[in-house]
Amino acid sequence: MANSIEGPWSDPIDLKINNIDPGHIADENGKRYLYFANGGYVPLSDDGLSVIGETIHVYDGWKIPRDWSIECFCMEGPKLMKRGEYYYLTVAEGGTAGPATGHMIISARSKSPLGPWENSPYNPILRTESTNERWNSKGHGTPFEDAKGAWWMLFHGYEKGFYNLGRQTMLLPIEWTKDSWYKIPNDISDSKPIKKADLKVTTSNYTFTDNFEGNTLNPQWRFFSEYDTNRFKVEDNSVFIKAKGNAIGNSSPLLFTPADHSYVAEVEVFIEGNAIGGFALFYNNDANSGFLADANNILANIHGWQFPTEKNVIKGHVYLRIKNTNNTVDLFYSLNGKHWLKIENSFEISGLHHNAFGGFMGVRIGLCSIGEGEVNYKNFKYSSIPEY
Repeated sequence: MANSIEGPWSDPIDLKINNIDPGHIADENGKRYLYFANGGYVPLSDDGLSVIGETIHVYDGWKIPRDWSIECFCMEGPKLMKRGEYYYLTVAEGGTAGPATGHMIISARSKSPLGPWENSPYNPILRTESTNERWNSKGHGTPFEDAKGAWWMLFHGYEKGFYNLGRQTMLLPIEWTKDSWYKIPNDISDSKPIKKADLKVTTSNYTFTDNFEGNTLNPQWRFFSEYDTNRFKVEDNSVFIKAKGNAIGNSSPLLFTPADHSYVAEVEVFIEGNAIGGFALFYNNDANSGFLADANNILANIHGWQFPTEKNVIKGHVYLRIKNTNNTVDLFYSLNGKHWLKIENSFEISGLHHNAFGGFMGVRIGLCSIGEGEVNYKNFKYSSIPEY
């Protein structure tokens, strides 16, 4: 809790509720309620920091036709707001992945935040109706009003052919009908360009390219499943990572999430001791591939099958480059950072996604440090490949 969005914030308080997807609403008298994925709510204290009653079930969702291909009914993600005389409850149904046509956005309204809830005649507000559409498994919508009074729906989905980028965030306009329901305008398609919001656009010169200046990691980087400050240091325009594990999957690589269908990434690598370093295209511990080096050899790792592909060509120092073109990844190395040699091996990564491996993640670029010793990385570069 805080009196300002800028804080200071109180410590988190466990409400002791065994439920997921809480959605908060306060009525015109300041009384607070917390909704959950099961269509129930609990009343909260006026400060919102404690539960003052039992769970009450008030909403069963919208019945999905049995002949639709969905993952599960799985009502979840309640979002609540008030506009005019009505409170609006927006939920997701159909499962967040699985069949492309499964996920959807459902709306209901009531004159009380406690129900009863009336389902919208426009349900589902948004849904992938065909596997031919660009965006699949669209759902988890949040309606909101912008600073100029226009209304929008924020939601997520998977891009056809690029499920391995993970769920992506999208925005569509919504409109209000004369009888106070909201819906997507009939002439709007999320597979085609739409006019941007008429608001000031924030510009940024942020880039994924990183010279590792200073003594802290830039915000794009995250170690998988750990944050061990004793394992790495940033200094002298380098990041030094102590080796661990015996494979990409258990080495907790340093990751970031690319946003492009096609891109090139390269990095300078120094190997110390019996370490192995280099790139990983990483979904999780069990689903990954890599382009690596030990003190003497260039190594390919194709979905766990790791082998020397160029033997005795380096002496603890090499430049590595990966080129991902629409999920086909070609691999290059250089001894001086100027002249690049392509190895014979490439790999394909379109299948590394949630429907195959679970986890609701995407393929990330990783820097590995495996075995015993240390790997030093310098001059990380990233650039997108334009699509025509």
